[in-house]
Parts: sequence; structure tokens; C-alpha cells
Amino acid sequence: MSFSATLFQTPVMALPFTHLLLVMVQLTLLGGVVMFFRPLLIGIARALVLVVRPRPTKDELAARRKLRAQVDVGVVGSH
Repeated sequence: MSFSATLFQTPVMALPFTHLLLVMVQLTLLGGVVMFFRPLLIGIARALVLVVRPRPTKDELAARRKLRAQVDVGVVGSH
């Protein structure tokens, strides 16, 4: 058998060409829709992240900075 006959005898050719073409077109359309709505999808993802893990308030951030400054001063002062 020749190489091409062996190659085309594989189970890949069991799929009809039209089915393969249809899947390729669907994937292309899906990719186009995702690229078109990418900013919207990113915004939705960010909103979901904020729902799951909300941002700390300004008071909480100030308290963390103050605590970190005290720890840094304590570490520097002990050397």
C-alpha cells in the first residue's frame, strides 16, 4: 500500500466532510461572536469577581497601611 492510501484509510475519514465543515464554521462563528462581545464579557467577569470577593473599603485599606507601616518600623528599629 502506498503512503497516501494508508493515510486516508485512518478513522479520521470516518467523519463526513460536511460534518467537519459545519463544525469548523460553527467554531469560527463562535470565535467571532466572542471577539465582538469581548468587552462585555470581560465586564461581566469582573462584576462576578466583585460579587464573590468584594473590594476592601477605604477604611480597611488605611488600617492595613497603618499596620504595615508599624510592622516595617518595628523591623527596621530592631536591627
